[in-house]
Amino acid sequence: MKKIMMIGLLIAATATGEVTAPKVSKPDDKVFYIYTEQGSRLNHFIPSGYMGDYGDIKMSLGWKDNPGKGTTCTRVIYSGERKQEAGWAGVFYQYPVNNWGDKKQGYDLSSYKRLRFMARGDKGGEYIDKFQIGGIKGGTEEGDTTESYTDAIELTADWKEYEIDLKGEDLSHIIGGFCFVLNVDSNQKGATFFLDEIRLEK
Repeated sequence: MKKIMMIGLLIAATATGEVTAPKVSKPDDKVFYIYTEQGSRLNHFIPSGYMGDYGDIKMSLGWKDNPGKGTTCTRVIYSGERKQEAGWAGVFYQYPVNNWGDKKQGYDLSSYKRLRFMARGDKGGEYIDKFQIGGIKGGTEEGDTTESYTDAIELTADWKEYEIDLKGEDLSHIIGGFCFVLNVDSNQKGATFFLDEIRLEK
């Protein structure tokens, strides 16, 4: 396994009335959610970073049928049509939205030791190349300070919890809180899968 990170935003008003955004905010919660329920104030990242054959991916963030926990989960449909001729596709959960390392915000998540999430396939047998945290470089110091990911995973039709060990990782600046990648060679008929309770724990 390898490892990644996330980011957050804290708005502060100066004495002159100007509004500034600190470069790094450092949360101190026992559980820090990347994404949980649709519309939840606990969500800290947005699945905005579409990659590869981005036209092959459709996400439903408030899917109510058989969530892993709570009332909603996220459904991901990958068509495998190669609309951008890449042969693969993925999505980064970013902070702020659409941040590829060109924005001056981020989260210091150094106090967290593991990333946990729930996932299941629609039928079972869906093949995910990797789930990861971090890895957005952006060519500047505004990118992620680490990258960590799972091995390839074949999903089952039942919910299962997965973990990425983050001990020893540099999580001092994270903008890419979560990511998934899959390819058409391993999913020739496409794939539908579900995600829930994506969070960091101490």
